[in-house]
Amino acid sequence: MKSTTLIAGAFLFSSIFPLFNPASVLQDPFTASETRKKEATAMSHAKGTFEVQLAPLATSDTSEGSPLGRMSIDKKFSGDLQGTSKGEMLTGGTSVKGSGVYVAVEHVTGSINGRAGSFLFRHVGVMTRGTPSLSVEVVPDSGTGQLTGITGKMNIIITDGKHSYEFDYSLPESGK
Repeated sequence: MKSTTLIAGAFLFSSIFPLFNPASVLQDPFTASETRKKEATAMSHAKGTFEVQLAPLATSDTSEGSPLGRMSIDKKFSGDLQGTSKGEMLTGGTSVKGSGVYVAVEHVTGSINGRAGSFLFRHVGVMTRGTPSLSVEVVPDSGTGQLTGITGKMNIIITDGKHSYEFDYSLPESGK
């Protein structure tokens, strides 16, 4: 029954994302994990600042009082990560003050410590009665150019309205 559910889920996912390979879901996770470990070097640390512009976009829910929102993201990174990004964010508000959620996908183009290419970040942010939780991670297998194979997590810091980042990442040796 589990295999049938997994295959059905993979089929549904592949119909939404046509480049998805359902056979990869069935591969041995330990082998895949070991391959990634061999390809990657130790974690590196990048830090710097960024400027961000958000602009509202239309949502599919046009009902009055809809808690849903959609925004474009336009960033310029400085520091160890030099480049720009474009993305989209979906938001959801609640009736409880200080609670809500956002998800986003961001396409970053630039260089990290001299290695050029692009990759995707995925964001998940949740605010529970004023307490934030944020996860920003590189989308697996999204790296291009000298950033092929990049993995990592970014921490976004906002102090006095200024944005900075700390990015722990790993890249395969072969890209140097």
